Amino acid sequence: MFNDRYGLTRAVLEGKKTMTRRIIGKDIEVDWNRRGKVHLPIVGYKHRMLWMDCTEFLPDSGKFDYVAPQKYQPAYDWDEEVAVAQCYKDIDHRGIVAYEDASDIQPGMIRPISAQESAGWKNKMFVRADLMPEIIRITDIKAEHLQDITDEECLKEGVEKWLDCYIVSGIMEKSGKNNVCFDTPREAFASLIDRISGKGTWDSNPWVWAYSFELLKDDL
Repeated sequence: MFNDRYGLTRAVLEGKKTMTRRIIGKDIEVDWNRRGKVHLPIVGYKHRMLWMDCTEFLPDSGKFDYVAPQKYQPAYDWDEEVAVAQCYKDIDHRGIVAYEDASDIQPGMIRPISAQESAGWKNKMFVRADLMPEIIRITDIKAEHLQDITDEECLKEGVEKWLDCYIVSGIMEKSGKNNVCFDTPREAFASLIDRISGKGTWDSNPWVWAYSFELLKDDL
């Protein structure tokens, strides 16, 4: 799912947004360079993840304990194809049959309903992936600090060049009539990530998975 408020789904579908960053282990404090070791999962060959030891800092004891490296695995793999979530209304799925939980009638039961009747008609949180018409393919994965992003990558994340400044769709001036103009792509992306992931995310500079992807086109 991409954020609609800031035009990110539209940017993906137009082929303008080809990268996304997802935070690794935001809920814990980790010393990634303890005693010179590499504690991040190392991206190896295609379709293969090479792992070093991951350690978690335990504030109460002041010690570092080993944790399961799966905690830091990326959500997607190279060449994995992922549906782009859109609400049924936006893709005009009037004749499509969706399904909803009917466990109130019988445990584990689902019942067919029309797309218009389903929660997914206006909320893409409740759509079925197999009914989504647009698919992206993951082409590259890397782990880095959030602030390692380059100006070029900011443009691949949904920041747009406009005249002599940079803008993000949906980040408006107080009047609500014009987009806020940022001096650099990084300033625009920092504002965007703070709105999506919470105020202070950019300054905290967390480790992230940076995914590159391409929009698959229907050859038919």
